[in-house]
Amino acid sequence: MRPYHDKVVEAISRRGRRFRRASSPAAKLIASAARRAATAGGAAHKNRVRVTLAALLFDVDLATRMTRNELDHIVVVAGAREAGTAWVEESLGVPLQAGGEHERMGTHNALLRLGEKQYLEVISVNPMAPAPNRPRWFELDRLMPDSAPRLATWVARTADIGVAVAACPPPPLEILAMSRGVLSWLIAIPADGSLLGGGILPALIEWPADVHPLAGLTDHGCALTRLEGFHPDAGRLALSLDAIGLGEAIELRALPEGGRPYLVAHFETPHGPRTIGGPRA
Repeated sequence: MRPYHDKVVEAISRRGRRFRRASSPAAKLIASAARRAATAGGAAHKNRVRVTLAALLFDVDLATRMTRNELDHIVVVAGAREAGTAWVEESLGVPLQAGGEHERMGTHNALLRLGEKQYLEVISVNPMAPAPNRPRWFELDRLMPDSAPRLATWVARTADIGVAVAACPPPPLEILAMSRGVLSWLIAIPADGSLLGGGILPALIEWPADVHPLAGLTDHGCALTRLEGFHPDAGRLALSLDAIGLGEAIELRALPEGGRPYLVAHFETPHGPRTIGGPRA
């Protein structure tokens, strides 16, 4: 019997009106998910995934839009912004810039440019701001003022956040309008402020056209070269990432059952290769 993912590619070639070759981005995206499905879970799980993939065949345009999603920034959380900033500066040997305040969340941040398309964010509760009437993002409500900084999660940029959220597996995400100074954007996060997949799955962000924090950030010669995510259910998370076109944005590694998820980010800096992240104490 021919591999299931080969059949998916062939079906896309037949049905996709605007995709005449099986090498189209949409075909590659769905076939990648099919390949993972062929090696993940039992028969019942595979059947459920195959039904989902078959449904995608009827909306090739949706799959094509998913290929526009990419890593936007990585997120370091800390009990205090100053402590998080100092930790990253010591780890990477480059200075961060002050960001600003997020009034809706009662948080503030500091930023570091990472090449032409990405950046690093240090974020914490702003002790001078009133508490919001909702849970703060990135599980910041769980931190104490002296909590150690850590690489907690990442955020993926999308051109159509509504489409991306519709393609996401549970739990449902809430789309919020956010602002910081002159910047404004949409972000999709769990309503309870939790980290998706223990931080291995990203929040989603949509920036207005020609608006991005990178425009105001100094380039200190630091670039993100690789992001790794460690999780005991890495296969399931890989399928979730494939569903929103982010299967290539992060390298997933399996942990033993019961292992605590964590991220490791690899950088090229003026001082050579550096990393941040790792297992939590």
